[in-house]
Amino acid sequence: MFIRCWGSRGSTPVSGREYNKYGGDTTCLEIRTIDGRIVIVDAGTGIRRLGKRLLEEHRFEYDLLFTHAHWDHLMGFPFFKPIYHEETWIRTQGCPFAQKFVETMISRVLAPPNFPVRYEDLKARFRYEPECVERIELGSLIAVPIALSHPNQGNGYKFVEDGGSFVFLTDNELDFRHPGGRSFEEYCRFCEGADLLIHDAEFTPREYETTRQWGHTVYTRALDLAIEAGVKRLGLFHTNQDRTDEQVDAMVQTCKGLVEEKSSDLDVFAVAADMCFEV
Repeated sequence: MFIRCWGSRGSTPVSGREYNKYGGDTTCLEIRTIDGRIVIVDAGTGIRRLGKRLLEEHRFEYDLLFTHAHWDHLMGFPFFKPIYHEETWIRTQGCPFAQKFVETMISRVLAPPNFPVRYEDLKARFRYEPECVERIELGSLIAVPIALSHPNQGNGYKFVEDGGSFVFLTDNELDFRHPGGRSFEEYCRFCEGADLLIHDAEFTPREYETTRQWGHTVYTRALDLAIEAGVKRLGLFHTNQDRTDEQVDAMVQTCKGLVEEKSSDLDVFAVAADMCFEV
């Protein structure tokens, strides 16, 4: 599978010279499968640039997965240009929400007074899968959901294709168990042996003293998870909106030092917009 990050920033988009390296767009990932399928994960502001690319390629059919319904993971959807084209066909899963919640969630983003174009006026066609299942079959790609430890709940995913595995756990608090969330040990088992883990790394230890229960993780705890689970690569994700490029670089250097201390061969980095991976 080929993975491209279109936005890795947490909570709100940012701009300015101090954010050039890692980017300021909020969560959106694109996965391209061996059999040519396009899977989009979340509709943060990064989905705007993705939409432009897809139109340039004349690609109009996608699968859309959501991790949860918080604003920074939805706010780019009205600016995803393919939804204004009749050729567009979007399949989206009901998980992590029951029944028609996903359709309602999307339509509310476009409802007055939030946006001038109404959901019912979109030209794209949508298909909503109502059931939450233990595995989602997306052609050659299998997506296995797991509950996030996050306020208002949500899902992370393990994507498996052709023997490779990629785990995406944004907005996941490892040191506090929110309703529906899993334990550190359960997340460890879920991530075991993954080729790539991208995990929430919103806070520093000092920040976490006043942000506990906000639904995000101290970046060094994401490192602990990766090492204990024996993953090959760890990408620090959902970086705080006030975290400059220089400060993110410092986080990565701290992690590299800890990896060396623990005699681990884990590859750790911070996920930047436009970064690509092959698994």
